[in-house]
This record gives sequence, structure tokens and C-alpha cells, in this order.
Amino acid sequence: MEKPRQVRGRGDAGHDRPRSGRFPVQDIRKVGWRATECSIPSPAMMTLRHGSAAALALVLLASGSARAQETDPHLALEAVESPEALAWVKAENDKTLPLLSSDPRFAGLQAEALKILAAKDRIAMPNFVGKTVFNFWQDATHVRGVWRRTSLESYKSADPQWETVIDLDALSAAEGKNWIWKGADCRPKTHDRCLVNLSNGGKDAVTVREFDLTTKTFVDPAAGGFVLPESKQSIEWLDPDTLILTRDWGPGTTTDSGYGMVVKTLKRGQALDQAVEIYRGQKGDVSVRPNVIRDAKGGRVVLIEQATDFFNSLYFEWTPKGLAPLPLPKKGGIVGMLDGLLVVKTEEPWTFAGVAIPAGSLALVSPERLRPGAEIVASNGCNPCAILSPGPRQSIAQATVTDNRVVAVVYDNVRGSLVSLENRGERGVVKTNLPVIDNAAVTLGSHSDEGDLVFYTDEGFATPTQLKLADATGTTAQTIKALPAQFDASKLEVEQKVATSKDGTKIPYFLIHPKGHKHDGKNPLLLHAYGGFNLSKLPVYDPLIGKLWLERGGSYAVANIRGGGEFGPGWHQAALKANRQRAYDDYFAVAEDLIAKKITSPRHLGAYGRSNGGLLMGVAMTQRPDLWNAVIVESPLLDMIRYTQLPAGASWIGEYGDPAIPAERAWIEAYSPYQKLKAGVKYPLAYITTSTKDDRVHPGHARKFAARLDDLKVDNLYFENTDGGHANGADPKANARRWALHYTYLSRQLMDH
Repeated sequence: MEKPRQVRGRGDAGHDRPRSGRFPVQDIRKVGWRATECSIPSPAMMTLRHGSAAALALVLLASGSARAQETDPHLALEAVESPEALAWVKAENDKTLPLLSSDPRFAGLQAEALKILAAKDRIAMPNFVGKTVFNFWQDATHVRGVWRRTSLESYKSADPQWETVIDLDALSAAEGKNWIWKGADCRPKTHDRCLVNLSNGGKDAVTVREFDLTTKTFVDPAAGGFVLPESKQSIEWLDPDTLILTRDWGPGTTTDSGYGMVVKTLKRGQALDQAVEIYRGQKGDVSVRPNVIRDAKGGRVVLIEQATDFFNSLYFEWTPKGLAPLPLPKKGGIVGMLDGLLVVKTEEPWTFAGVAIPAGSLALVSPERLRPGAEIVASNGCNPCAILSPGPRQSIAQATVTDNRVVAVVYDNVRGSLVSLENRGERGVVKTNLPVIDNAAVTLGSHSDEGDLVFYTDEGFATPTQLKLADATGTTAQTIKALPAQFDASKLEVEQKVATSKDGTKIPYFLIHPKGHKHDGKNPLLLHAYGGFNLSKLPVYDPLIGKLWLERGGSYAVANIRGGGEFGPGWHQAALKANRQRAYDDYFAVAEDLIAKKITSPRHLGAYGRSNGGLLMGVAMTQRPDLWNAVIVESPLLDMIRYTQLPAGASWIGEYGDPAIPAERAWIEAYSPYQKLKAGVKYPLAYITTSTKDDRVHPGHARKFAARLDDLKVDNLYFENTDGGHANGADPKANARRWALHYTYLSRQLMDH
């Protein structure tokens, strides 16, 4: 699942604002440079706002009262690090690990996974900070990783000369901390100081410390260095010596979702309690955050975004004179600023100044025109206007702003392209295509802080990733790096097929399988999907799936079900709240299509999903246990009646609905997997896995689901990693074990016998 929507971006988690020394990309669908795994956000306990009987029942559940214990005998497992809960976890791990790790395939799978994850020849993804290229790198020697830098010319060479800036292994050892890298935000223009984000064990909550890039040392707080204690926080440089930020400032300053709702400014040398409040949201919001937007000509706009739910926000402009509301679309976000015009991404139809902008578009509008009291007159120029509007089977996946262009990734029937847009005012918008391979997944990376250079990648299921560098004002690109083939794809075939869902909707899916495979129902096949939060499943090159599964004779399918963003806002909104079942019906339709065509059969069909996709797996188990012989339920949501009371559930009410409202509880109860488990059903042997450090999707979901299966005397495998958080970001060795466990389980269930 995703963190609260932050369309402008922030580099460490795929979100990064322009010209800040982070990945300056608006990443609407993916996490980081590329995402083969999708995930959700992170709240605290939800304060119930509805005085209904259902709300009272939920309050009793949350209180741990005798009535709650009768209703849910496994509430104790929600106490993440209680001795009792950890003892249960250890007992489960002690059953699962020996079983899977003793399989003769496990050691080889783990070695292959580690070789891929720690490979020296993988692409070191670049991030511009000023004119310098930075990269965060992990391998077998640098388990926690090093943040390093080189010149652009050196980076473009076959053997870049890297200079280590921060050695996270050495820092962790020196400070006795379990530091996990969560990115850095560098001071605009001067690019000499950065706010470094460090997570203890992989949590979303981070400690932020100011770092001097010249001396390569943390700035002493006694000398005015910024140090912000652990919190889920959103921070911007307002000027070289002032931050604007939201965080947990103390009681009454966070939302029900656990994110900051109070925005303050903090000057160098000030203590946290001296920060000056400029805006306060509501407890029922998802979050409130600042957004400082700059353009190449020195223009600056300071926005406050009040996310009233996961998909809707109110916008205010902050100036020394105070705050003023801006009539921007509630569904959407700000990509950046070009020549003084805000670049807006719309997720709903937006009409302003008599101009109608379709949903899913990129539009330009001046801040002056949005301000209260501005005179609205007819304009022949682009103010506002749509500069790019996708068709019915298209979507805009990413966008970024360089000095002179807007660059966007556009998907057409889940096949990517890259376009550069030049605004010529009254003369219209000129669209230029930049080169990508056919049938590709395309991902925007970092762009230069001055000029129009932009990094991007293209790749396919069987085509290794290529890193390209283009001048957005031109038409060509240079391939800078190319990932060597990580598995043998010569014997593979990639197809795009279509299944028909229960309501007649056509659902596309990709199928990757050995050439000439027989349609005899005996092909071991893994079916993956996500279906939520406007996130798309794209044709990415995944060395782990290729090496650990496809090369060993397995087949793989990716379903583009509703709830995702493959075909724009309408595709996502079709499976929201009361219509959630549509996403599940889509997934079942793809499985049935694969079975009907005898590409596979229930005996050899496996299902995999994580986070919101883990919820999909829980529904697949409980609604259609007949379709699968293996189900990997990873980092899942499963108790949808209590999800709003566990981190970070309250922030996702916009996606699923609120179980405290009786009418909405009714549709949630219809599919909530934890409550739907029942005696007498033949369930497939499930592999359920999560992380103790996951402060986004609470590990209690997975724990309770496994415990309930135990109650029903249903065999299951449960494993909980004690590190890594929701992003599984601990280290390559831990991740190699994670994937080896996955594919050992799948091999046993789908390939054996």
C-alpha cells in the first residue's frame, strides 16, 4: 500500500519535488524508480467519529474488554512487540523456517537471489544534486549501503569513480543503531546541505539530520544543525536557514491516521517548541503537508495540502501575509512549475475560469489566477488549459518539470511511451516523443537542477532495463547503462490476453511462459495483481521472477484488474468502496480464463500479492479456495472490520470505506477475509508473511489470520521477518532469504508431484 498521496514526489519513496536534490519526479503509480511490488500508507489508532452501535462495538474491540476478547480471541497478537505476541511469532517461525529452508532447492534459490540483489553489475540509479550525480548502493560488502557521488561525465563512463559520502554500515556500527536509508532532501540552489532521513529498522517514521556535503559530516546541533527526532514527517526547505514541516509535535498534532496535521516553520537554531504554527488541519484528515514549488526562473509558491482523505485534498497558498485557499481540483496534485505556471495533474474533471479539463490530464494554470479576488477574464493563452489528456485506454503514469519542458510517461493499453511537452502559449502545446522500446514499462528518474536533462528507464518482461539520458528539448536519447541479462529469456514468450469479468468488463493480463508450452493444464503458474490505490502493474523486467521461477519452468501472469491506474482515474474509481468486489471478480476472471484455456489448472495455479494485494490474496482464499494450490499472503490487510484502528488504516477510508458507518461496514463485512474464514472449507496451504517493523500495514493482520486458520485446524505456513518494515528494505541478505522462502514454497506447491 502507499503512503498518503503526495503527487509532487519525494525521492526516497518515489516522491520527490522538483529542484530539491531528490528524484524530481511526480510518481503517481510507482514507488521509487521502478516498482514490481506495490504497497499502502501509515496511521495510528483511529478516533471513531460516529456514534452508532457499530462504532460502539469497535470501541469495545479497541479497548480489549472482555466483550472484545469474546469477539476476537486473537487481539493480543496486535500488541506488536509484547512478549506473548513475539513468543507466538517465534513458535510459528520455528515451524516454517526449518520446513522451507531444509528443502533441497532453498539454498540454491537463496544464493541466486542474493547474487541478483547484491550484483555489482546492476544499474546504479542516478540522482542529480546540483550538477553532481548521487546514488545509494547496497551489496554484499555494503549491506546497509553507501550514499555516494560522482560527476556526470564519470557516471556516464563504464567505470564511474565513486566517492563515498555516507557509509551506513559504519554509521550504524558507530552509533549502535539499526539505520535504514530513507533518502535525503538537499538545499535548493546551493546544494551544500541535505536533510538525511534515517529509519530505525525500516519503519516509515524517520529521524532527520542535517548533513554537510562539503565536509561529509553531520552538522552539529550546537552549531545550528537541524535534527528532528523520529516521527512520520514531511519537510521542505523554505530558505537556506528555514524549514517548513509537519510531524508529531506532541498530543493533538497528528491525525487519526497517525500523520502530522500541524504545519510549522522552524528556523536554524530554534528548538522544536519554538517552531511557529502556520496551519492546523483536522483530526479526521489523513495528513497535512507543505509543498514548496520552484521554477527555473526563481519563482516560488508555498502550498499547504490538506488531505481530507487518501484521494481528496484542499490547497492553500501561504505567504507572509497569511493563507489563502486555491480552487485546485480536490482529486489530483501539483507536478511542479513551468515559467510561473503550476503544472496540475487532475484525477477528476476540473472546470476553472470556464475551461473544462478532463480527468487524468496535465494542465497549466497561473497561481495569480487562482488567488482569491483575481479577475477571471477570457484568455487566448494556456491559463488554464490541458496540455495532455489521455484517451479511454490510456493513462499518464508520471510527470516531471525541467527548466523548459513538462515530461510525461503515457501508457496505452499498458504499454509505455515518453513525451516532452513545450508550452507555446497562444500558439499551443508541442508534443515530442522521446525514444523507448516497444511494449515497455517506462519510468522517469532524476532530472538536472539546471537545464533539461532527464534520466529514464525502459524495460520489458523479457528485456533488461536500460537507463537513458535525454535532453527534453530534443528528440534523441543516449543509453547510459544497460542491465545485463539476469536470466535466460530466449525460451520465453510474452503475450497480452483478455479475460471477461463477472459484469462483462474486459480485463487485460500479461502472460509470460515457455515457448511452445502445452495447453494441458499442467503448467505451474503464478498469478499476480494489486488492484488498488490507482497503482498499475506494468511490464517490468524482474530478475528474481525470471531466475527463480521462469527459468525453472514456471509461468507468470500479471492481471490489470480494476482498482489500479492502468486506464486512468475511472479504472481506479470503478472498484472503490462499495464496488470493491469488482477488483476481486476481475482477478477470479483471469484465473478462470487461464484454467479454461488449459494454460494451467487449480492444482498448478498459485496467487501472490502484498499489502493491498495481500488483501486480494485473503479474499482469493476465502471466496475462491477452489482456484489455487498456493497463495502467498504478504504484508496484508485482512481484518477489514478493525483496519481503521490499526496503523495506518484510517488513511485508507477513501479506498475501502469506514467500518464505523453501518452501511459501509455491511459491504466491508461481505469480503473481510479474517471474518470470512470458516470451518469445513478446504483451503489451499497458504504462506502468510509480514514484518515486525511494518508500521504501515500492521503485522496483526497477518498474525491473526494465521492464528484463525490454526483454530480451524487448517494447515498454513507463517513467517515474520523482524526487520525491514513495509518496504522490506533491511538488506540484500534478508531480502534474498525472503524471496527464497517464497519460491521454495511455490515450487513445493505447484511444481512437485
